[in-house]
Amino acid sequence: MGSSTWTRRDFVAALAALPAVFKGDPYRPAVGSSLVGGAVRVRGRVMSLGRGLARVGVSDGLTVVRTDPDGRFDLVTDATRRYLSLSAPAGYQLPISATGTIKSFLPIAADRRGEMVAAFNLTPIPEGDERHAFLLLADIQTQDAADMDHFRRETLPDLSATLKGLSGVPAFGVGDGDIMWDRLALYDDYEAMVKQLGIPFVQVVGNHDLDLGEQTDEGSTTTFERCFGPRYHSFNRGQVHYVVLDDVFYYGGGYLGYLDRDQLTWLANDLALVEKGSPVVVFTHIPLMSAFPTRQGTKTPPVANYVVNRELAYRLLAPYQTTILTGHIHESAIGHDGGVTERNHGAVCGGWWTGDICYDGTPNGYGVYQVDGSEIRWRHQATGQPATHQIRGYPRGADPTAPEEIVANVWAHEPGWKVLWYEEGVAKGAMAQRIGLDPLAVERLAGDQLPAKRPWVDPVRTGHLFYARPSATAGQIRVEATDPWGRTFVDDVR
Repeated sequence: MGSSTWTRRDFVAALAALPAVFKGDPYRPAVGSSLVGGAVRVRGRVMSLGRGLARVGVSDGLTVVRTDPDGRFDLVTDATRRYLSLSAPAGYQLPISATGTIKSFLPIAADRRGEMVAAFNLTPIPEGDERHAFLLLADIQTQDAADMDHFRRETLPDLSATLKGLSGVPAFGVGDGDIMWDRLALYDDYEAMVKQLGIPFVQVVGNHDLDLGEQTDEGSTTTFERCFGPRYHSFNRGQVHYVVLDDVFYYGGGYLGYLDRDQLTWLANDLALVEKGSPVVVFTHIPLMSAFPTRQGTKTPPVANYVVNRELAYRLLAPYQTTILTGHIHESAIGHDGGVTERNHGAVCGGWWTGDICYDGTPNGYGVYQVDGSEIRWRHQATGQPATHQIRGYPRGADPTAPEEIVANVWAHEPGWKVLWYEEGVAKGAMAQRIGLDPLAVERLAGDQLPAKRPWVDPVRTGHLFYARPSATAGQIRVEATDPWGRTFVDDVR
């Protein structure tokens, strides 16, 4: 295990590696904050079944301490810090609120002497959580009662069916940002729905989950935190350390992808308790880096679509087996940058509840992750479709830019997949991966009049299309895609 603190020398060295543009930013990452609200001494204990739990992380959002052999901790914090968070240890159930959201935190409230007593009581998981699962819901993004009804009628039954198919392993859910579409009054309806699933839910703040009447980033998450607690925190399941981040920096009238000073300070201290080389999974909303502009033929993405100071986050996360899971851009994509893997998920709402696909052709749906030790398997679950629905084939000419070729959209594709094709039962080899427009997305979303509900939704160029040129007399053509874990999916192209 690593040490419990990150030194100032370490942080300054990391800061020096940043581009100069970030060093002039008044919100640049830097160590520590002075105690401007008066010191608060928090004494507490983490227990289970009447006994203290050792080596459990507790934090005020800056400092991270670890419990002693008797489960006790002592932390001096600042009265301006809002929450005391527990990094729930592996093997114990995630504490939940009455609404089903995880509640591994307490408000910081000092007595007249500037002191606070805190207690966390945890329940062990009898079968352990070395094997566990989670469902990742990116961009639910409900704006009105009609959208909520879509979520209730279409998504919830599908989530329930998926959970039943997970063989009873401990599971949790993740609302990976843009839970709402600016209408935060719908949080209550959302919580009532996900509570029906009977699993703890982790919530991530998105750019549409903000109090837009605020003028600062500090005030923009007031409603989110009142409903769900701290905007960043961590927990553990089995061998995996999970981190929730808020990378939406709101400046009153707009936002950009940015990780603020306090959050990066906390992240450094949180990861210091994690053994190097361990699997770490990060949930955040805006992609740290996106290939979206490259596919669209532009040089750089807008600052609202990537994290401008991602280099320091990469430096902190690189020593681990890190996977970053994001949403925000309503498409499926995989990237490798800064020594980490980033997977961007297609949206639960697809093209903003206008049909059953995102604008890259990915079906409306969510990620299903199954963890066994350090191995993490995943798939995209298309809402209302069987688990085997992982590819969509198109006949010759479906893409007018390639009139002699067949096309296959393999939306969960990443390194390790094999995409092959067969003509009249004869293997023809690998299909060629190219950037293009999904034909179904063009049919349903292209033009000023489509889709009818929200005509500003348009198809976008994607990198998970595959092409092959069959013979002029070809009859039966089959596409076969095999994922990195040996699961094979097929579609017949007519």
